[in-house]
Amino acid sequence: MITPLDSSVIDANCEAMGIGVPALMENAGKAIASVLTEMFPGKRIAFVCGSGNNGGDGMSAAKTMKAEDVTVYLLKPKGSIRSDLVRSILSELVCPVKDFSEFDENKHDVIVDCALGTGASGYAKPPYDEFIKTANRFGGSVVSADIPSGLGTPIAIIPDITITLHDIKKGMDHNNSGEIIVKDIGIPKEAYDNVGPGDMLRYPIPLEDSHKGSNGKLLIIGGGPYYGAPAMSAIAAMRIGTDIVRVATPENFAHLIASFSPVLMVSKLSGNSIRTDHLDHLLELSKQNDAVLIGPGLGVYDATMETVRQFVQECTVPVVVDADGLTALGKDFVSSGETILTPHKKEFERLGGDPHNTAGSIKGLAEKMDSVVLLKGKTDLISDGKKIRYNNTGCSGMTSAGTGDVLSGIVAGLLSKGMTCFDAAALGAFISGRAGEHAFEEKSYGMTAVDVIEDIPKVLKEYLR
Repeated sequence: MITPLDSSVIDANCEAMGIGVPALMENAGKAIASVLTEMFPGKRIAFVCGSGNNGGDGMSAAKTMKAEDVTVYLLKPKGSIRSDLVRSILSELVCPVKDFSEFDENKHDVIVDCALGTGASGYAKPPYDEFIKTANRFGGSVVSADIPSGLGTPIAIIPDITITLHDIKKGMDHNNSGEIIVKDIGIPKEAYDNVGPGDMLRYPIPLEDSHKGSNGKLLIIGGGPYYGAPAMSAIAAMRIGTDIVRVATPENFAHLIASFSPVLMVSKLSGNSIRTDHLDHLLELSKQNDAVLIGPGLGVYDATMETVRQFVQECTVPVVVDADGLTALGKDFVSSGETILTPHKKEFERLGGDPHNTAGSIKGLAEKMDSVVLLKGKTDLISDGKKIRYNNTGCSGMTSAGTGDVLSGIVAGLLSKGMTCFDAAALGAFISGRAGEHAFEEKSYGMTAVDVIEDIPKVLKEYLR
């Protein structure tokens, strides 16, 4: 079952793979036509089409059927169709094409609903609302293409049959969609298994009336023996578009982390390492933020490890655990909230994963720990225990110190901006790897983690529209 956004992501990933909308729409038309031909032989079929791609799917189906059996009704004038592809398909139709105002239910046995696609929301506007009412009182059979028009809104078509494309859409069931027939339209497995450019559609674009803090407030808990790691994570989070980043770190390194950028906020913790007497303060700080990253540069002192374990279990906002934080969790960890773990292969093994069968064991580990696991490698693997995705961006130059801290900062930044754990981990891996590719193009094997950070905005500019 997929969401409307999933559908858009898959379509965009297909396009990036060289499988364009024309091929998918042609396949969709053939799939819809095949069902109609089999189930309603010799019947008079009316395709009622909107001006978007759902209407295009209907026109494509009508194009492959006998012209004497079908009539296409347009809900809006031809000039309202913005897609060159849909206009082209419309121009090729040899069956009758009429305005919906001419629709006579006595002249048809079947209505094919191709009005509104997966992006519909709110109340249907004229003439769509009138069509929905007409379809729901129609005496013959009603078939929806891909999804019933208006599904999930106050006014929706309740069809006898829904011919859904690729997969069932979220919210569809027998009561609101009738008999559901799933048809393959040639979408390759890689378009939804692999993270791709289409996943950038999941990035939370700031609203025009946003104010400071609307687009993510992130707390990073790190530092002790190392200060560069939390600093790089923090700058990476800022580069991904997080509004406010605060680093909680031992006082001996606080001034050094603050010197990395004037936009960072730093909270000093007494002493040279994080201890259990800091726990209450850290939990209070976490409540003032949308997400937390814990682990970069912490060290593995006993008191620090105990603090991490308690913090992760008691924190009430989503948490990313990386680096030394993963060492603290151990094999028996079970999350009590929304959690992302970002191990490399050695850390994955210490958590109980099988480094020789990563794809086979990551789902089991994620399910056992009730967390999203992002396993870093040549191909990154992301799983929530139910599904798994693969990310292939990145390059061999990204073995330099600090690139893992950059990734965790990106993922935590996306999490603070409201993304789900699974989507933040998948998109974060894609963006981090693509930024590394940009850095390698310019710096070759002389690239550093800082170069990856500086190229994060290039990825945003490259893919966000």
